[in-house]
Amino acid sequence: MKRRSIAIAAGATLAGLAAATVLTQSAQATDEETVSVAKPTVVLVHGAWSDGSSWKGVTKRLQAQGYTVDAPAVPLRGLSGDATYLSDYLKTIKGPIVLVGHSYGGSVITQAAAGNTSVSALVYIAAFAPDKGETASGLTAKFPGSHISDDPNAQIPTALNPVPFSDNGTTNVDLYIKQDKFRDVFLSNSVSSSDAAVLAAAQRPVTPQALGEPTGTPAWQTIPSWYLVADNDHLIPPATERFMAQRAHAHTSEVNAPHDVLLTNPTTVSDVIQQAARTTAK
Repeated sequence: MKRRSIAIAAGATLAGLAAATVLTQSAQATDEETVSVAKPTVVLVHGAWSDGSSWKGVTKRLQAQGYTVDAPAVPLRGLSGDATYLSDYLKTIKGPIVLVGHSYGGSVITQAAAGNTSVSALVYIAAFAPDKGETASGLTAKFPGSHISDDPNAQIPTALNPVPFSDNGTTNVDLYIKQDKFRDVFLSNSVSSSDAAVLAAAQRPVTPQALGEPTGTPAWQTIPSWYLVADNDHLIPPATERFMAQRAHAHTSEVNAPHDVLLTNPTTVSDVIQQAARTTAK
């Protein structure tokens, strides 16, 4: 009887050890899985006539999902200088990066990410995705539909207000969207006049050099890309957005939204970014 009791006890002990081993292995596997799918840092790059705060709604949603989010300020002085600034900024980030650009910010990420192996995905949100030698201004005029100018021969688009400034003794120009045009061009009249007026008053200008400087070798040639087309964009024609997305072989989706889709559809924007992050997770 004692031998039977001892055998039963020994069996229970072995079963307990086996169960503990399974639980330990399961916990280790879970830990390894967590490490392998660690979330990348999402870097949000604004464009002309806005700033990092334009990503507020998107940032809030991404942070709620556990992402580290950076939204650095872009100088908006010239494409090569802006891209170099962002390139240097990206080098301070450890681990994988999902790099997101809106509007002119798309031109900046296209050049800044070239050669950076930490950038796992590029996400274009109603943004320029230029090829080598192309300019933001040239792409805006590639297809009809932009409200940036009603005179194709005008040296400065008619919706823009040039403001001269002195730069180390040299006169340069800042370009602002005229406040009475801002609601139409940037927002497709999708928000109230009072809300549009607040955004127009706080817009950050861009120089003609930034919009007219040719792009270098595009990063989308080697980095997986996503593109969100804004179907009601009055700044970059939707046809241009579709053209750039197709050329970059980007995972493309569309939404009925204005150029400032970050403001009007932050959930849609954050969903596209998370799709890129999950798809390229290492």
